[in-house]
Amino acid sequence: MRIAARARRVEPFYVMEIAKSAQAVARAAAAGAGRPMIYLNIGEPDFTAPPLVIEAAERAIRDGRTQYTQATGLPQLRERISGWYQNRFGLQVPARRIVVTAGASAALQLACLALIDPGDEILMSDPGYPCNRQFVSAAEGRAVPIAASAAERFQLSSAKVAQAWGARTRGVMLASPSNPTGASIHPDELARIHCVVTERGGITLIDEIYLGLSYDSTYGRSALGLSEDIISINSFSKYFCMTGWRLGWLVVPDALTDVVEQLAQHLFICPSTVAQHAALACFEPESLAEYERRRQEFKARRDWFVPQLDALGLKVPVMPDGAFYAWADCGAICDKVLTFSSQYNSAMQTPGSWELAFALIERAHLAVTPGRDFGHADTARYIRFSTANSMPQLQAAIDRLRELLA
Repeated sequence: MRIAARARRVEPFYVMEIAKSAQAVARAAAAGAGRPMIYLNIGEPDFTAPPLVIEAAERAIRDGRTQYTQATGLPQLRERISGWYQNRFGLQVPARRIVVTAGASAALQLACLALIDPGDEILMSDPGYPCNRQFVSAAEGRAVPIAASAAERFQLSSAKVAQAWGARTRGVMLASPSNPTGASIHPDELARIHCVVTERGGITLIDEIYLGLSYDSTYGRSALGLSEDIISINSFSKYFCMTGWRLGWLVVPDALTDVVEQLAQHLFICPSTVAQHAALACFEPESLAEYERRRQEFKARRDWFVPQLDALGLKVPVMPDGAFYAWADCGAICDKVLTFSSQYNSAMQTPGSWELAFALIERAHLAVTPGRDFGHADTARYIRFSTANSMPQLQAAIDRLRELLA
């Protein structure tokens, strides 16, 4: 069977290999009464939807409110999201510019299909979330990764955007806070980037799905405050703890609303109706108070876990100001761990995080994510730890790492 060229261009999602290996070792350990696997490889909150959200979903099902909605989402949900921008960030974002989508993935797909022509180039940071490259590729565009160092908070700079801009460049795709680093773009630098883009007639897309999980007021601002031309992608998955509900949203300029609506009608019909009715309850005072309590819990985990990694030689060069990740340099410990691992190959010149991740599964029953998925700019020496797990699990993970390195 002939496979389409666009499908062949999609790179493997290497982290799935790690997940499969971890599950296999976990099953063997369970059968032999071994110690359980600790999963710090998954970017998913260990918290689930709060009570009012669950009750709203049950009520919608019970009352038969399960038919199609408008392709752009329930009007009352768009109004609630608009109100959240006003209350949380002091921003006027009209509901008419908000399109509710089937997760942030659908929002990214809609934005790329609406704006990218075949051959267009989109600049993005390396390291960065791998799926963003694939959305650009699916729209027949080309992602252009730009190496970003720790000194740059692993983010694009206005100078690098200006330098990399070429005849085929269509715009930039940013993420703030970022996956895998949890680091945000400084608002002043973000304004400079957008200035460079607009001067060249380009587009600025920004993934803000972790914005609700910001821990530093310097960075915890939406890019929508800079300009109505910025296109923002957001989600109910992370801050609102609704990963499997598959619900997100897109904020677009007025000129794009009709185009995005037409694409959404054809590609998705509408987002999940039950999830939308449930999401209305996210903005109730009781739910928002619970989300803020959880945000503080995520911060407490970060504040404890990152110094522990540093003390073990897994240096985190940029303290994450948001999300629930730690992007740690594992270069100092690779040789020490891999020498005693079945993953070790004496002919291997530069063993890195890929080999180390399998070794940690094998020897510590600890699943983490190697840097391989996130780009090519020295990512082989980094590991992403997810702190979206309970404090006891994080403490047990550190104990196992300390034991392994002793």
